[in-house]
Amino acid sequence: MSDNQLIHTVFPNQISIYIKREDLLHPIISGNKFRKLKYNLEEAKNKNQKVLVTFGGAFSNHIVAVAGAGKEYGFDTIGIIRGEELQDKIAENPTLLQAQQLGMKFVFISREAYRQKENSDFIENLKIKFGDFYLLPEGGTNELAIKGCEEILTSSDSEFTHICSSVGTGGTISGIINSSANNQNIIGFSSLKGEFLQNDIAKFANKQNWSINCEYHFGGYGKVTEELISFINNFYLEHHIHLDPIYTGKMMFGIMNLIENNYFPTHSKILAIHTGGLQGIAGMNKVLEKKGKTKIII
Repeated sequence: MSDNQLIHTVFPNQISIYIKREDLLHPIISGNKFRKLKYNLEEAKNKNQKVLVTFGGAFSNHIVAVAGAGKEYGFDTIGIIRGEELQDKIAENPTLLQAQQLGMKFVFISREAYRQKENSDFIENLKIKFGDFYLLPEGGTNELAIKGCEEILTSSDSEFTHICSSVGTGGTISGIINSSANNQNIIGFSSLKGEFLQNDIAKFANKQNWSINCEYHFGGYGKVTEELISFINNFYLEHHIHLDPIYTGKMMFGIMNLIENNYFPTHSKILAIHTGGLQGIAGMNKVLEKKGKTKIII
């Protein structure tokens, strides 16, 4: 199970920082994906569904997690994958290859068609093709996923003044907000460029004690820089904790940078949520290698 690990670094203003190791929850269904799938899998079983259908891109943590959950809990899994060009490149893609080895079948569609994934006609065509199934949204965020993410924080976490999480679809941080204490400050670090996530989170969050920082996306979703990769590698060498470059790496960079710039009050006690996603490092390293860039230590 996850645990809170102290980061042994001397910070100004007597600030302490801990990491909740959600990445240790499960070797495949990692971190927030474990939380998001928990009650969805229960619902699928209650409805006697045998097939899980979901959506994702080339290096999706969600795709691997659903494939792993299907294998472990007895569901067939189908992944609707963004990008027809990936169909002949599964062997070159660590994420898709792992999902395939876990039993997931793929349907590769164009990016234009993928944008229709929430339309009722699109879903109905999938049912005509595959029969009845349990639908999981891209990234896994729905009300049952948020219910699962509400279990990330425990009663012992009430001692923290600030809770930090990376943000993709907004489901994880919504659950954290809902289970937080009113006097805690919840900070989301967006992995995407833009501030549109505010409205998505507001749909599910039942408190007002949160904010989204959009300053540490490093160019947008899936984008990295030499500075970020260097930080991730140095962080591992110092603390022996792997960070993924899409979510937790950007969040931890942001936290450290804010500390250096005296953002947090004296005696702040920060809990950073490690949401997993480490399977994506292998795919990112392939991209970095092709570009002749420094790779992430694994």
